Amino acid sequence: MNNILPVNSTTPEKIVPSFIPYCQHSIEQEEIQEVVLTLKSAWLTSGPKTRSFEKNFADYIGCEHAVAVSSCTAALHLGLSVYGIGAGDEVITTPLTFCATAEVIEYQQAKPVFVDIEPETFNIDPNLIEEKISSRTKAIIPVHYGGIPCDMSAIYDIADKHDLKVIEDAAHALGSIYQNKKIGSFGNPTAFSFYPTKNMTTVEGGVVTTNDAEIAEKLRVLSLHGISKDAWKRYSSEGQWYYEVHHLGYKYNFTDLQAALGIQQLKKLDNFNSIREDYAKVYFDALKDVPELQLPQLYHDYFAGLRKDGFKNSWHLFVVMLAPNRLKIDRAQFIQELKTRGVGTSVHFIPLHVQPYYAKKYSYKEGDFPVAETVFSKIISLPLYPKLTADEIERIISIVKELVEDFHI
Repeated sequence: MNNILPVNSTTPEKIVPSFIPYCQHSIEQEEIQEVVLTLKSAWLTSGPKTRSFEKNFADYIGCEHAVAVSSCTAALHLGLSVYGIGAGDEVITTPLTFCATAEVIEYQQAKPVFVDIEPETFNIDPNLIEEKISSRTKAIIPVHYGGIPCDMSAIYDIADKHDLKVIEDAAHALGSIYQNKKIGSFGNPTAFSFYPTKNMTTVEGGVVTTNDAEIAEKLRVLSLHGISKDAWKRYSSEGQWYYEVHHLGYKYNFTDLQAALGIQQLKKLDNFNSIREDYAKVYFDALKDVPELQLPQLYHDYFAGLRKDGFKNSWHLFVVMLAPNRLKIDRAQFIQELKTRGVGTSVHFIPLHVQPYYAKKYSYKEGDFPVAETVFSKIISLPLYPKLTADEIERIISIVKELVEDFHI
């Protein structure tokens, strides 16, 4: 016998609130129409729509050139490649980042050298960089964690002093502002991501920005097999069958289908980021005084108006930390309880030096980067995206507080 109620039953059905996923993209009719137009056009892969998107993106950032590629990983890799960084070289970066940041250094047969983070921002600590510089150091890859701009003035000063290149990992920082300029506009290669979890999406994809025309042209060539300029035109009426391979390149090109999404998403980006900041403020106000939780100091400074030096967070992440010794459950159990109660979360990130590959290859061990390890042990990323409703934000807050109440010491 089944348990399905008859149609005329008067027994009330229990309404279970829907699960709130950690992230969800915002694709609307404008994007769909743009993709359909592209499907009906003469170009699907890298073509005129890609070039239009690149121009729009450069205009938005305030830089001279934007080169669209297949992913942020590709963007970072090309940034290293264009400077000729290779075997035996060292590149300084943070351990609190996604694996792609260090992987691209390994792709070039160079060595990633990790530097611990600031406890206030979770970004690389400039005060610790110089002690890691050696005769083999060629570049620094700062990562703008969660959309929080790094202290780029200090990093540029160090780079200039030691003749190092700077390649920014801005996967989280689309729309972030430092000293009244958007991240990506300072001239050095800067890599952005359009993965579905990011502040705007082209499904997959990324961009490298630069103010150097020669670097931009080399990035374009490297992104499509090292083939000579305007290789994408060779199947158009303007193109020629003949081409030359000038460099060892990669299959990293962007497509017009991705550009179709990007053109429409970029128009909405400022509104997307505004919603993110509004929701971040709601979270902050509701959770800042919960003793079982800690919020990054940068959040306190930001919402107190203490960051007035042309500084803006894109709010890619909203991170809370569990206060030590105030809960009966650990972080993994806390995350599982949130999931059971209907809230998806994530953790950004597991420090790279404790990942088996890097620990084994470079003999890293726990304790090598204590700030990154301490931060990692506490952090949880809550849902933060424009498709959330105000009611869902309030429900997340309520569930977090219920959970804290249920398990506080």
